[in-house]
Amino acid sequence: MTDAPLMPKATAVWLVENTSLTFDQIAEFCKLHPLEVKGIADGEVATGIKGYDPISTGQLTREEIAAAEQDPDHRLHLSTSKVRTPEFKKPRGARYTPLSRRHDRPNAVLWLLRNHPELKDAQIMRLVGTTKHTLSAIRERTHWNSANLQPMDPVTLGLCSQIDLDFEVNRAAKERPKVEDDRSQTLVSAEITTARPAAAPASQLEVFGVPTAKPKPADERIDVNSVFGKLKDKTP
Repeated sequence: MTDAPLMPKATAVWLVENTSLTFDQIAEFCKLHPLEVKGIADGEVATGIKGYDPISTGQLTREEIAAAEQDPDHRLHLSTSKVRTPEFKKPRGARYTPLSRRHDRPNAVLWLLRNHPELKDAQIMRLVGTTKHTLSAIRERTHWNSANLQPMDPVTLGLCSQIDLDFEVNRAAKERPKVEDDRSQTLVSAEITTARPAAAPASQLEVFGVPTAKPKPADERIDVNSVFGKLKDKTP
């Protein structure tokens, strides 16, 4: 019904009780049938309904009612409210899934668990329209139909839009804690790889795996002349 007042029957009750308007005038203004308005006047319809004053709510003016009472052909016009009421927004709840596609939801849940493990349970439930119990059963492989489940893209199945999926994935990525970079695989700089190895201490030199003798200091070297002198003395 277009241009109908708030609470039409209650408004009609008030107009019947407080004005001398005709049944046709009230019926047209309240978007009711004239016989229904006549039943309200006779007490057969809308019994127990309290009258709703359209003047106090700004839907009618006294001048408009007075002009209609003087002229039976005058039609009442709904006044434009000066108070702007905020638009009612339905809270976003679980997504409705048609009956023909509800059997595909477990497959979509399995696809999301495998391809987007960063998504939280609430996000998956919001995208696919499933329950916490079903989600846990699919993850733990205790679902009654686990053997026959096949991972399928929920966008392809029509369970959610690509925009909604990208939004939830990006949201999960932002909330995901940053992992420190793994420096164990960092490449060594060229300066280190091309540098000559430092000479090993003499005590650590090895020949074929056998440590060599530590060289003697210069002051402990053998005197060749004294050795040959001793040999001459021993000759017969």
